[in-house]
Amino acid sequence: MPIRRLPPLRALEAFVRVVRLGSAKAAASELALSPSALSRRVTTLEDFVGKRLFTRQHQTMKLTEEGRLFYDAVAPRLDELALAIELQVDDGGVLRLHLGVPSLFGGQRLFPRLAELRKRHPRLHIDIDSNQLHESRLGDSLDAAIMLLKEPDPVLYSVRLDHNKVYAIVATDMLDTLGNVPNAKRLEKQTFLIHNDTPDSFEAWREAIGLPRLQPAAIDHFDSGQLMLEAAAQGLGIAIMHDDHFRRSGDKRLSRLFDIEVESPYSYWFVCRQKDLETRPVKLFRDWLIEAGL
Repeated sequence: MPIRRLPPLRALEAFVRVVRLGSAKAAASELALSPSALSRRVTTLEDFVGKRLFTRQHQTMKLTEEGRLFYDAVAPRLDELALAIELQVDDGGVLRLHLGVPSLFGGQRLFPRLAELRKRHPRLHIDIDSNQLHESRLGDSLDAAIMLLKEPDPVLYSVRLDHNKVYAIVATDMLDTLGNVPNAKRLEKQTFLIHNDTPDSFEAWREAIGLPRLQPAAIDHFDSGQLMLEAAAQGLGIAIMHDDHFRRSGDKRLSRLFDIEVESPYSYWFVCRQKDLETRPVKLFRDWLIEAGL
């Protein structure tokens, strides 16, 4: 059976990158091309298929209806081809995953279970990054991440890992001072400890206890949940955190303040770019993460 003539793969790759990134500039940057070189690759593909895939205006490229139909038909098969090639060139070496993980999630939930993952996939090794986690780093310095978010960017692949309650956590010996029911005068004298990644948790908690305008003596901000728990245990303030963080800490120095249900605006999510999900390290980790129920 004769082999059918195919368009240049580099032209196909340029086309798909423009569509997925939504920007010719972003696609050119990711492919390390000049804008004119990217445009030439797309033009080569248009000449090959005999269709106008984009309209061009003021240095922008907008997908045409024919371009959309072409993308829907070709992109999934291009991804399958890329994955098939990746599996065939697998040399039996280390599979490397660059994973973003908040330090508290890592310490409380991930690391106690990583031995299971290593036993199942001994070639999978993970570089852990807990600094300044942000969705914009996906595809750059991170292959995938676990993040505390309200809702992930819809263009990303995402899996919600939990649902949470907001707890006010204090040193146990402070309970008698603060009482069993919310009291504005007492709470206004306190320092509250807030994580940089969950600023709206405090607002949700204030609303739930019936004191939406509560103004504490001070608010101290943290980028480490573990340090927040330790600060609360030392009597340095009231930590506004998730119920799961409190329970998993197992710290007898800490207690929950007030027995009031507060839904958290935030959840932990596993996130990655759609195309990165098909790379073997990301897929192996994602599958294990869901199966393990972390």
